[in-house]
Amino acid sequence: MDNSRTNGPIKARYEKQALTRKPFLDRARECSKYTIPTLIPPEGANEHTKFKTPYQGVGARGVNNIAAKLLLALFPPNSPFFKLYIPDDKVKAEIEQDPQTKDQIELALSKIEQKGAKHIESSNARSSLFEALRHLVVGGNILLYCPKDKKLSLQVYKLENYVVKRDPAGNTVSLITKETTVWELLPDKVKEIVPRPPEENADPNKKYEKKIDIYTEIALVDDRWIVKQEIEGKNPPDSFGHYPKEKCPWIPLRFVKVDGEDYGRGYVEEYLGDLISLEELMRSIVQGSVAAAKILFMVRPNSVTKKKTLENAENGDIVEGSADDVSTLQANKFNDFRVASETAQKITERLAHAFLMNTAIQRQAERVTAEEIRYMAQELEDAIGGIYSLLAQELQLPFIRLVLDRLSQQGVLPTLPANLVDITIVTGLEALGRGQEMAKLDTFLKHLSPLGPEVIAQYVNLDNYMTRLATYLGMDLTGLIKTKEEIQEEQARQQEAMQKAEMQKAMLNKGADYIKAGTQAAQAYNDAQQPPSAQ
Repeated sequence: MDNSRTNGPIKARYEKQALTRKPFLDRARECSKYTIPTLIPPEGANEHTKFKTPYQGVGARGVNNIAAKLLLALFPPNSPFFKLYIPDDKVKAEIEQDPQTKDQIELALSKIEQKGAKHIESSNARSSLFEALRHLVVGGNILLYCPKDKKLSLQVYKLENYVVKRDPAGNTVSLITKETTVWELLPDKVKEIVPRPPEENADPNKKYEKKIDIYTEIALVDDRWIVKQEIEGKNPPDSFGHYPKEKCPWIPLRFVKVDGEDYGRGYVEEYLGDLISLEELMRSIVQGSVAAAKILFMVRPNSVTKKKTLENAENGDIVEGSADDVSTLQANKFNDFRVASETAQKITERLAHAFLMNTAIQRQAERVTAEEIRYMAQELEDAIGGIYSLLAQELQLPFIRLVLDRLSQQGVLPTLPANLVDITIVTGLEALGRGQEMAKLDTFLKHLSPLGPEVIAQYVNLDNYMTRLATYLGMDLTGLIKTKEEIQEEQARQQEAMQKAEMQKAMLNKGADYIKAGTQAAQAYNDAQQPPSAQ
């Protein structure tokens, strides 16, 4: 890598790269204007800015809906979204020597997965991830920073606060972030080299107003990330650092990858035309409806009916006048409003499908089957399946590497051997594939059901079916499904119990026969001892 990228003022490089970022930032602000205006505010906006509220809420609901769906798909609650494994070729000798070694390794790694997922849920990372996904949907770009703390917190940098450079393959080679603070909040070591701004020297007791920019550059040099900071043209103490290539705490994200561009594209950008059209139609409909709702009574000039008479009359009063003298002002724009309303409805339906809203799943009909709803929902989910692959590589994998590294440094998890344990993502696109396989499995059994349970039990391997189903659902079958040995032991115990029951029954039946025979013999003896009756 070229070391010259880290030489010279960081501020100058940031301002130069900001020119390349400007078209993407302008586009992101335009998309935010018609969805959530406060998400990516216009240039110069602050806490006192009054944002214009859109006339339609479809954009905001769509952004929140698809961001929530992505969050649940990528980071399912209380369930690991990743899997640790050691390739068989790396432990081939150990497995051949002891076949149970593989099961022991998988069990140990599974415990690490559960602990990692539990710590992610107990942190505030989920709220930051949701905010990042909203920015990705609207603006297409966001930067996450995972500082070294026990809370696994995430800091979100908006597109206006960082610049990024990528190589032709799309890999990040440098980042520069810009943070704004005030002099009083700087550490004491930094205050020694950064003087107080001149306008504050006049009255030290005056509330600080001057803003100070902090630039942080992260550049990839010789397979290491080199980090340094700059404040007012100076490098503060302890501002230099480095990270391994696979453990950089800054994670730049894109929603839609475009070859040859440093920044990505947002999901809203693809439907911006529909959003703008809907906004204009709804504005016209709302403003026209307000005008049409205004009631004005008109009285014919020099008529018998007097204006004062109508103004002072109470409800139900009897007044002198003629009904022909009074009329109501009407806009007579019903047909025009109807065209606009129907067009807006069609655009709303298209956007509802694009943003995976529930209203797009169920068609308007008296009878809609549950199977139809499930099918349409699966179709909508599959429509954004391509998004998962990019987020898995640029978000999930770097994030879980950082989490496991942080937890191992804190002593919560053991340190995993380098170049031995691999990580694979089991959610997102992988989960969609498992869902498709599970749907095929259910359809297969549904077609077999008319044959009857006896035929199914004769030809279908139940053990294999349950194993596949648990795999598609991401379940752990340990201790849940009985092994063949346990089933054989239970069958043996049941057979033994049945044999004992049969023996006891046979003995009871035999004893009953003896009692019956003895009773009959005693009765015969008694009959023989009695004298014959007199004739």
